[in-house]
Order: sequence, then structure tokens, then C-alpha cells
Amino acid sequence: SLAELRERAMAAVKQPVDLVALSLDERVFVKCRGDRELRGTLHAFDQHLNMILGDVEETIREEVDGKTTERKREKEMLFVRGDVVILISPPVATQ
Repeated sequence: SLAELRERAMAAVKQPVDLVALSLDERVFVKCRGDRELRGTLHAFDQHLNMILGDVEETIREEVDGKTTERKREKEMLFVRGDVVILISPPVATQ
């Protein structure tokens, strides 16, 4: 249940990076600088939030002449440098 998941997470989280550790081998959402978003499976990370993601879908938004365009691409494996990461969202539990 959602309450059990929340309780397990709170017991395991002593530092912010511990929350990321709970998402290992799970799908995550990563918002990056430069209007880029990534969705993929978190395989590894370090204290700088450098990450290795698998089965990644990248969404890139660009504004040209006042028009916003969006393009997507898929990668089998991707190394993400931690200094571009703005936000990491663990998987959302379904009820």
C-alpha cells in the first residue's frame, strides 16, 4: 500500500541521497538544465548525482522565433553528469 511504501522510505532515508538509492533499478524522471527531461531506469549514481540510466527517453524543448518545439529520442544507455541535474523524481506508487 502507499502508506507502507511511505513508511519504508522514511525509515531508510537519513540523507537526501538515500531517497535516490531507493530508486535503484526503478524508472525515474530527471529534469535537467537546458529544458531537457529524461525518463529511464536508474542503474547507478554517486554522491555528485552522476547517473547511469537505461532505456532512456529524452525530451528536448527548444524555443526558436517564439515557437517552442519538442523532440524526443531514445537511448539504450546514458551517462548523466550530476551538475546538469535539477530534479530527480522517484517512481510514483499507484494506488
